[in-house]
Amino acid sequence: MKSGWSLPFRYLAGTVLFLALAAFLYYAREALEPVILAAFVAYLVNPAVAVLTRYLRISRSVAVKLVYFTVLALLIAVPATITPIFFDELTGVAQDLMSLFAQFQVSLSKPLVFAGLEFDLTELAEGLGRLQSMAISPVPEDAFLLLESTSRGTIWFLVIIVLVYLFLSQWQTMREWLVGLAPAPYRAEVQALYERVRNVWMAYLRGQILLMLIVGVVFTIAWYIIGIPGAFVLGVIAGLFTLVPDLGPILAVTLAMGVALLEGSNWIPLSNVWVMVIVFLVYFVLINLKNMWLRPFIMGRMIHMNEGLIFVVILVATILNGILGALLAVPVLASSVIIVNYLLRRILNQPPFEENLPITARGSVARRHIKKINRN
Repeated sequence: MKSGWSLPFRYLAGTVLFLALAAFLYYAREALEPVILAAFVAYLVNPAVAVLTRYLRISRSVAVKLVYFTVLALLIAVPATITPIFFDELTGVAQDLMSLFAQFQVSLSKPLVFAGLEFDLTELAEGLGRLQSMAISPVPEDAFLLLESTSRGTIWFLVIIVLVYLFLSQWQTMREWLVGLAPAPYRAEVQALYERVRNVWMAYLRGQILLMLIVGVVFTIAWYIIGIPGAFVLGVIAGLFTLVPDLGPILAVTLAMGVALLEGSNWIPLSNVWVMVIVFLVYFVLINLKNMWLRPFIMGRMIHMNEGLIFVVILVATILNGILGALLAVPVLASSVIIVNYLLRRILNQPPFEENLPITARGSVARRHIKKINRN
């Protein structure tokens, strides 16, 4: 009896498997974003696991548990500690705003006399009152939609947490399995390709850390100069939140503006509202410098890509895929360039990587280059 499948049947089975995988990915497309986000979080946390295994001489399993549960505890403890403090302050601000809104309604209910003319704004006051009641008391349908959205968000959050642990603890096994899918003669090439892609992502991570450090220092100095209480903490938060494009800086400046509105400045003799406006203007200038110059410059140097191209890629990815697209566009593009270059070289029957050229070939290329320079 003949062992193994025939070539036509293997092609048929491969095609069916590919179509089934494509159909599954299309059906589960809503789950792809949380999976990608979990993989990216695991990638960010993995260097801490590597440091523990290298310097403390502990197993990867123990290091994963230490890092994972530490990060999870911080993720729960920090918001739980900060939220009550700001909730009381924000409640007072909300009450003041409601009181100001009520006074504005009362003033509108009285006739307005201007240049001998009398204007009746009672209908406007009544409209504002209805708008206020609608904002405070949402209709039941909106409440159900909010409850459903919150429940789905909680479920996806739990899925991401579990997947992060799975990626951290099983990544070595998953990597060996992926490399093992290649035919035996090409596994060394696939491993080398993986190392090159990994170097791109590690360079991107180093760039993100450098960007976070610079942003944290700059905003700490800026808030300290303005005189906002807690400038150091707010600067650190700005540096950490810059990891998340668009949304992170907005959350950081919202927090800084809230502190400015509640506490004011230590030395600027202006009202808290004007201090908040100054904070926003400083943020607007600094964040645009970061987005238009600093981030493309750092990422371009780290992964050896043109700064202008990186700027355009980030903008397009933000438009098409939002925050996650902006976060992953640069390393995905750089990785795709490496993979496509490898495939093209193999299709053209060339060595898989440029550095695999024979020494004589590299020497002849160098000699031709030198002759060209001399002719010019």
